[in-house]
Amino acid sequence: MALYAELHRHLGGSVVPRVLWRYFQRNRQDLTERFTAYPDFEEFYTRPRNTLDEYLELHTMVESVQTEDTLPYFIYRLMRGAYVFENLAYLELRYTPFLRTPEHLEQSERIELMGQIVDIVGKSSQIGEYPIVTSQILCMHSRLPYEVNKAIVDLAAQYPQYVCAVDLAGGDAHYRDRLDEFIQLYDYARSLGLNTTGHLYETTEGCYPELLPYLMRIGHGIQIPLLHPELLPQLAQQGQCLEVCPTTYLKTGTLQDLHQLKLVFDRCFEAGVDIAICTDNAGLHNVRLPFEYETLLTHDIISFQQLQACQDAAFRHAFAWKYERRPERILSSILHPESLGDEDVAVGADR
Repeated sequence: MALYAELHRHLGGSVVPRVLWRYFQRNRQDLTERFTAYPDFEEFYTRPRNTLDEYLELHTMVESVQTEDTLPYFIYRLMRGAYVFENLAYLELRYTPFLRTPEHLEQSERIELMGQIVDIVGKSSQIGEYPIVTSQILCMHSRLPYEVNKAIVDLAAQYPQYVCAVDLAGGDAHYRDRLDEFIQLYDYARSLGLNTTGHLYETTEGCYPELLPYLMRIGHGIQIPLLHPELLPQLAQQGQCLEVCPTTYLKTGTLQDLHQLKLVFDRCFEAGVDIAICTDNAGLHNVRLPFEYETLLTHDIISFQQLQACQDAAFRHAFAWKYERRPERILSSILHPESLGDEDVAVGADR
């Protein structure tokens, strides 16, 4: 039984099209009126977009229905699919809690409600029949004001039992005018002992070396080996890991051909930089994590040895799990959690 660790999956993009369609049919028929039938919706939902910004607009469709009342519905189906079809042992779910609060409320009221969202996601993810080790990454957002982003960092520190890190999302091309602000927020997060990752170097417009010292992992980061390989020794020295999401780059128009990733893997392995292979938005792509591995392998982008190294790296860089390089111990701890010793309890262990 293969066991996988998923380090980069968005809560909004994790809803597979069939589940979302059924929810719309039962509860939001206004969102189905533009489609003649399910195949039309699936084609719209999963087709490639021209730019990352166009692609990210799809998140708003899902975020609008992931509310306090509906999150348990979506998370249960997410966890079921991840366990049954993907053999996930470990999953980090990332999202912006502010965007799951009612839009008609004042900003201060929405900030107050963010804690309830984190609590709901945390409790809903703990499903006995699908025993995946899970944790949350709370995303600051490039289009949210400073006050909200700082509240998100504070919230992450208040919920160590559920939250393992903070992130910055919203399209890396939009960071430049607020770079000092985001550096300050990341510095503040590190001062609170929080783990950090961030969407960075995904696109050619999103290359900000100023942010790199504040990140423990890098969300995507593919433009570093492609355009700035001189930075790779620095990443290797600092033990930073790239969260590479292969299908995303075809869906966003960032890459034209999957084979362009071969240079990413080759240069990273040569420099000693770890890569964790991830799905990013498994629902939007209708692609599960094992298929990401298989596609890279069958297209000769990585070898079997490199595949195993990436699987290893995913567990090793998991924020809420200590990996001992023994898959049988991981499986045992999932099936028999009562056997865990203090040295195995890793939520918040890096803080």
